[in-house]
Amino acid sequence: MTATPEPPRAFGPSGGPPPGCPAHQGTGGPGGVQRLYGAAASTDPMGLYERLRTEHGPVAPVLLEGDVPAWLVLGYDEILQVTRNPRRFRRDGRALSPWQRGEIGADSPIGPVLLWGPDCTHQDGGTHQRLRGAVNESLERFDRRGLRRYVQLYGHQLIDGFAAEGRGEILSQYAQQLPMLVLTVVLGLPEEEGPRLVEASRQLLIGTEKAIEADRYIQRALTELVATKHTTPGHDLASWLIAHPADLSDDEVLHHLRLVLVAANETTTNLIVNTLRVVFTHPRFRGSLHGGRMTLPAAVEQVLWDEPPISVCPGGFASEDVELGGQNIRKGDILLLGLAAANADPAIRPSPSTPMHGNRSHLSFTSGPHECPGQDIGRAITVTGIEVLLSRLPDLRLMLEPDELTWSSSTWSRHLVALPVEFTPRTRAERLSLVPPAPGRRAAPGRRPGPPAAAPAPDQPAASARRSPWAVLRGLLGRSTERAPAERPPERRGR
Repeated sequence: MTATPEPPRAFGPSGGPPPGCPAHQGTGGPGGVQRLYGAAASTDPMGLYERLRTEHGPVAPVLLEGDVPAWLVLGYDEILQVTRNPRRFRRDGRALSPWQRGEIGADSPIGPVLLWGPDCTHQDGGTHQRLRGAVNESLERFDRRGLRRYVQLYGHQLIDGFAAEGRGEILSQYAQQLPMLVLTVVLGLPEEEGPRLVEASRQLLIGTEKAIEADRYIQRALTELVATKHTTPGHDLASWLIAHPADLSDDEVLHHLRLVLVAANETTTNLIVNTLRVVFTHPRFRGSLHGGRMTLPAAVEQVLWDEPPISVCPGGFASEDVELGGQNIRKGDILLLGLAAANADPAIRPSPSTPMHGNRSHLSFTSGPHECPGQDIGRAITVTGIEVLLSRLPDLRLMLEPDELTWSSSTWSRHLVALPVEFTPRTRAERLSLVPPAPGRRAAPGRRPGPPAAAPAPDQPAASARRSPWAVLRGLLGRSTERAPAERPPERRGR
């Protein structure tokens, strides 16, 4: 049982806000401090961030589950100050005040997200560089074209499940399933683990009482994977981390696999469904695609500006007393990065309607030494997954009015509850003409081929250069769909 925390100390030595402070108008937390959880905070997260910005400036005091005090960094420049100053804002918080005061325990719903683990996101200095280098170098071994082949393969398999019906629910039947199926290949997990891991990773980030149980399940599955890869290594992230010269321990390998699994699945699922929703519901956005003023990859960047897959993420702990955004941050205080709020910061984006497509200076993957290492893999899964869906079902359309869509929110992210669509039913025979060959060589019966190992030779053209992303969107927007020439599967290396 966690202790009842005191309000953030920046309010004053008495623990309460000074007279006239806007915190008196809070929503029920100790000292009137805004809670980042509960129904009130989930109804309109962006509205909440803007209200906090108006009341407190670019850094605002908030409360996490269990009323654990923290600072929410809302300003674009202030987030850069946090992420690019690892000595002042550390990721290893074991010796800092939240644990010393007993505010976060093993039974806390936010424990799986905030508690220390032996992965690069919770390390500083030389240890961080060693672990981060191993992750970066291992992820770079994947052939992006081969990875796209897996997205195509699994995308078509998922669409087979509802194509003949003429209607479907894109979130649960496609966007939630596709990234995890591809990630089982990336990590080296058995394919049948995919559906169970989808639900477990979702519960982990929702932050309910099921989060702890979900985290235990994920760690059990990954523990078994690491043990298996010691004896039967393959072309996958688990095997490459085990064999990396950085000499990672099994515990370090496990926690990095967990990090990639949970973060990549959640962000990619949200990015796929958010991009599709915008294409379906925003005529101006759709018109930019239709007129060729915006490619699909550029459209994804626009969505990353407007609706980051993760709204808030941990930003570390102050290693010393420091002033940030006009607030007095004390040593040991928790900092949260308000990524969605920072992307809408009026200081760098005066109007929310300002087009930002193709601009990658957003903070949706954070910044600095802890910037997301797998963001390009997430982009590849997103763009290819949307291409497959819209080329297979070119007349896909939303079944509801945009204002009838419903959302759920947690401290960390905002999710569509469902994205129901309808389309002209498609037969299996029509599907067979579109399905790409399986990546690499055929697997033995009962086995799945591993992911592509090494990058292609520099003089080989990229798949994206051979086929415009807009070609697969033409059918959706009332124009004929171009057919790309047949492509050979990418060469598998390292066998």
